[in-house]
Amino acid sequence: MVSEFILRGHVLSFTGSPFTVPHPEEATQICAALAISQGKVVGTGTFEQMQALLPEAGVIDHGDKLIVAGFVDAHVHYPQTAMIASWGKRLIDWLNTYTFPEEMRFGDAAYAQEISERYLDLSAANGTTTVCSFATIHPESVNAFFTAAQARGQRVVAGKTCMDRNAPDGLRDTPQSAYDDSKALIERWHGVDRIEYAITPRFSPTSTPDQLAALGALWAEHPTCLMQTHLSEQLDEIEWVKTLFPQARDYLDTYEAFGLLGARGLYGHAIHLEERERHRLRELDAGLVHCPTSNTFIGSGLFDMQGLMADGHRIGLATDTGGGSSFSMLRTMAAAYEVGQLRGHPLHAAQLIWLATQGSARAMRMQDKIGNIAADMEADLVVLDLASTPAIAQRSACAADLWEALFPTIMMGDDRAIAEVWINGQRQ
Repeated sequence: MVSEFILRGHVLSFTGSPFTVPHPEEATQICAALAISQGKVVGTGTFEQMQALLPEAGVIDHGDKLIVAGFVDAHVHYPQTAMIASWGKRLIDWLNTYTFPEEMRFGDAAYAQEISERYLDLSAANGTTTVCSFATIHPESVNAFFTAAQARGQRVVAGKTCMDRNAPDGLRDTPQSAYDDSKALIERWHGVDRIEYAITPRFSPTSTPDQLAALGALWAEHPTCLMQTHLSEQLDEIEWVKTLFPQARDYLDTYEAFGLLGARGLYGHAIHLEERERHRLRELDAGLVHCPTSNTFIGSGLFDMQGLMADGHRIGLATDTGGGSSFSMLRTMAAAYEVGQLRGHPLHAAQLIWLATQGSARAMRMQDKIGNIAADMEADLVVLDLASTPAIAQRSACAADLWEALFPTIMMGDDRAIAEVWINGQRQ
């Protein structure tokens, strides 16, 4: 199997964050080719420079297409694949009506394997090369997902979802089983190939204080793991949390009090944050994950991208499958733009691509491995066709620059815009 390639096209990489410079494009660079060897990028530059680096490499010419880092989806629920786009419920009713009945099926290892494969196929077809996923309470759901990803050489993060209250019979564990099952899965999978484990309390309403304390202790014992959960998604959810944790200062305190707040924490949604919560999350440099299609689909609210970025938070982007209504990070970028417009701060195309690649990688503490195209980075790539449909083609044809040509694909693109996907240096 050939393991060295030179890809020609418009290769986009980031030299910094487009949120911290006067003009977002100042944090980017475009070159004509990149070189891949043994699953990693070994260089970017002119075609001649890349040929000098790898004189025996196979050459793939993508012409005018745009080559970017593979999309990084920082918050998904792969077990919700089959019930994506379910109609008309707010968060709690939506969980009880659609999500929990589907998740109960994942004690069946064969079904978990089927949905794992389906999810990874669908997400890769949309240009996503790395995901951070919740599983279900069943260890079988984690084993199936990691097994499917390992066979593809794919970098993924996942964890057994832990719930010991406010969930149906058959979908609850206990503080001890949550700890024991998660620990066994960490010992089996964490750091194997391109797999990492995330300790995963669903959210504080579905975990007792005893379970949150057990998971906090587990995280302290395994500090290289990520920890993922939900935070301040809907106002009625926040009120519910107040009734369940009357001693807590705020929603974030229900995690902080039990050792579940830290730099390697990923807090999905984070829409309705109080000032103390914003300060503590920034002080500890935790990761926040913006889920715009989910937030609009379930009616949760509008994420404060501008304010949180100005404060220096780590922020990633995510589809939140299946609360989110699409597997596509392009559609997710479009929704993030729309949310920004509603808050009075529309995002530049460079900022949107950065959020879906380097931003998510930074939130997941993987920015040195994925999310950008540079020497020594893992070769996870997406080739975008900026003229994938007649409507997009006619708009991009009259663009004044690359960003104007890219923006119609962000706003109107789908899996037809994904010309090619590379995972771990192999074309899919």
